[in-house]
Amino acid sequence: MSNYKIPTLTIAGSDSSGGAGVQADLKTFSAIGTYGMSVITAITAQNTQGVFMVENLSKEIIRKQIEVVFDDIEPLAVKIGMVSSPEIILEIVDTLKKYNPKNLVIDPVMISKSGYSLLQPEAKANLVKYLIPMAYIITPNTLEAEEITGIKINTIDDMREAGLELLKLGPKYVLMKGGHLEGDAVDLLIGQDVFKVYKQERLDRKNTHGTGCTLSSAITSHLALGYDIERAVELSKEYITEAIRNSFDIGKGVGPVHHFYRIDK
Repeated sequence: MSNYKIPTLTIAGSDSSGGAGVQADLKTFSAIGTYGMSVITAITAQNTQGVFMVENLSKEIIRKQIEVVFDDIEPLAVKIGMVSSPEIILEIVDTLKKYNPKNLVIDPVMISKSGYSLLQPEAKANLVKYLIPMAYIITPNTLEAEEITGIKINTIDDMREAGLELLKLGPKYVLMKGGHLEGDAVDLLIGQDVFKVYKQERLDRKNTHGTGCTLSSAITSHLALGYDIERAVELSKEYITEAIRNSFDIGKGVGPVHHFYRIDK
């Protein structure tokens, strides 16, 4: 099911190498079949080898991007990725409160795959206090969940404990991503009315740049298309798994997943 007239919005940073951030989100929206729009929060200088510099946009231009999109083309689902400063987070929260967006997906991006900090330390409090409570679903990996909850995560039981703590912050659902653990790839969907385990074979691929961005934007697309949360996550897991399976070498470091594998056959 797809409808290119169904609008989706990403609020995130730009990746100059095209594998993550806004670029990955827009590719995913298109691949799944929605109309992608973007609000850029920061410019990053990065490639397959890492992130080398980040420059935040002004809170005024971020607010105006959100306003003009919502005033003209109201998105049916919104994904928020990299929002690195406390001021930017408050600006986004205040602006979105005017529009009460449906299906708000928050990917709490904190550290790049190469280890570069993408969230200022003082911004974490605003993320936890103001932004996460607005979410329909948040999609932290284990490292991000550890940073927010203080719970050390080594097992699926630890994932469940941390997910339940995150649920107390206010989102309706939490998708705990277990990609950093050993063994099979296990994700947990946790909510007041659901506890579901998604278990898949771990793929031995080095090119995984943009996996978190891609999964969260896939969920955003499927929610916009009208799927319920369990089916949206299931379909998105299938999509990211195949995107990783068909990932490819480009550049000198960790290459991207293949967002358009479905049409490259």
